[in-house]
Formats: sequence, structure tokens, C-alpha cells
Amino acid sequence: MDSIISETSKSSLGESSGLSLIVASSLNNAIGKANSMLWHLPEDFKYFKNTTWGMPIIMGRKTFESIGKPLPGRTNIVITSNKDWKVEGTITATSLEQAIEQAKETNAKEIFITGGGEIYKQSMPIADKIYRTLVHTKIDGDTFFPEIDEAIWQKVFEKNIEADVKHKYDMSFQIWEKKLKDIF
Repeated sequence: MDSIISETSKSSLGESSGLSLIVASSLNNAIGKANSMLWHLPEDFKYFKNTTWGMPIIMGRKTFESIGKPLPGRTNIVITSNKDWKVEGTITATSLEQAIEQAKETNAKEIFITGGGEIYKQSMPIADKIYRTLVHTKIDGDTFFPEIDEAIWQKVFEKNIEADVKHKYDMSFQIWEKKLKDIF
């Protein structure tokens, strides 16, 4: 019976597309200001590195420029409307759809969206999973992560980390998965 289910039907039955968002956001969903990060949290950097290592990461040009270089150990795909934009160690895409297709060519088990705000907004409806570091503070920002709708997403994991000498804020590593739709 499974062999006659179309690819479209499989995705509506909850088969994973392998597209995940990874983000650090505050209680008010701020993720950046003036094209810069809002905090320095070494445990979050470590979590990001360990989670995305060996996988393709997709980001907007401004996010890439805020990092300043391709992240090692990952296929870096940068979305930009400038067709002439090229940086060694990156693959350029002109749309989210093109970036996802390029990422699929790597045959990785998971594709990560790493920002910024507009790329998150475009990709959230088609993603299966969100890796969120919730930073326990409200902070002024000009770039925000979309609200996680608990009617669509279910938190399946949470690990709390207390503030310490290296971490100004408490934080929680969370994993959210898209809920299965009713199929009958």
C-alpha cells in the first residue's frame, strides 16, 4: 500500500522534508540589531556548531556578512538578489527555493536555515523542526524570529542552562517539531 502513496501525500502524512531552522532568540523573539548578534553565549555557539556540523546551512547575505566568513565544516549557501555576489567558500542562490535545491544536492540528512529574520519567516511554513536557544531576557532588537504557533509546533525537548561567568543570561535549548496534521 505504501508504494502507491504519492510524494505529496507522504509529506502531508508527516514525512520529514529535512528542513530545520536553528536560532537563538530572546523572550520577545529578538535575534539581532544593526546586523549584529545581541549576546555572546559560548554554550550556544557550541550547540550551533555541533548541531549543524557537516550539514548545509542556508542564510541571507546580511547574516553571512555579520558572520564575516564561511563557517567551516558546513556547506554555506547564501541567498542574495545580487547575481554577481560571490565569496569563496560559499554557494550563491537567488531564492530560498534555489538554496534548498542546492542544499539537497549535498545528500545531507538535514538542511539548516540560519537566518536572518526574513529567511526564517519564508522558511517556517515548510520546515519540520526548529532548534531554538531561548535566551531568557527581553532585549531591544530590529530583527525578530517569527512567533512559534503552538497549534502547529510541539516542543519535544528542552534543556535549561543557568547564567554564569561566561553567560550573561539563562537560556534553554529547545527542539520543536511540526505536529502531524489530521489525515482523516
